Amino acid sequence: MKVVRHQQIVTLLEQTQTLTTDELAVALSVSKETVRRDLSELQQQGKIQRSHGRARIIRRNNQGNESPFHTRLKSHYAHKSDIARHALAWIDEGMTIALDASSTCWFLARQLPDIDLTVFTNSHLVCTELGKREHIRLISSGGQLQREYGYYVNPALVPQIKTLDIDLFIFSCEGVDRSGVMWDSSAHNASYKSLLLKRASQSLLLMDKSKFNRSSEVRIGALGEVTHLISDVEPEQVP
Repeated sequence: MKVVRHQQIVTLLEQTQTLTTDELAVALSVSKETVRRDLSELQQQGKIQRSHGRARIIRRNNQGNESPFHTRLKSHYAHKSDIARHALAWIDEGMTIALDASSTCWFLARQLPDIDLTVFTNSHLVCTELGKREHIRLISSGGQLQREYGYYVNPALVPQIKTLDIDLFIFSCEGVDRSGVMWDSSAHNASYKSLLLKRASQSLLLMDKSKFNRSSEVRIGALGEVTHLISDVEPEQVP
């Protein structure tokens, strides 16, 4: 039965961390098409994550699945830089914008002109980059620095955000599943993004094609809450 097979898949992934579609088909004695359907359903349920023909279990309440910043920086870097360049058209002098700690927003920070602009961010790397600008007013979320992941964790974020009128929140995420739910691998980052998404007048999601039809550990919100999406592929072109 399907329910039993789903549990078998979850158990196998818990034991091995990651398996290919072919390996799962052999282990379960079913076709690859059956495995793909099962994995798709398990992904929608937020139990597994799929990438490049492999599946892995989602382990919650830790940072075990969160990639270090330098790893994320190397992934699809050309696409991310191009996506960030398109986001510049949304930024006007005098605005207050918020950036997350994604590698795509770091690429955006590198391309920001030195104009009258207020930038709020939880990213240590964005702070380092924009600290070189003379005309940009830079506000860090502060808190404890997670060095490996390049962001700050601040329990006092909510009252801090209330003092800012944010015109535009620009962010990325770990993935958007087929139901249009945005996911992140870190509870801290997901909380930051969810809060800024609600506080900002407008929002801009920057996402390369590898992140479509993917879920992760923590739910951020619905894609419908986002004002605009910038990607290297149109959503209707994603299989």
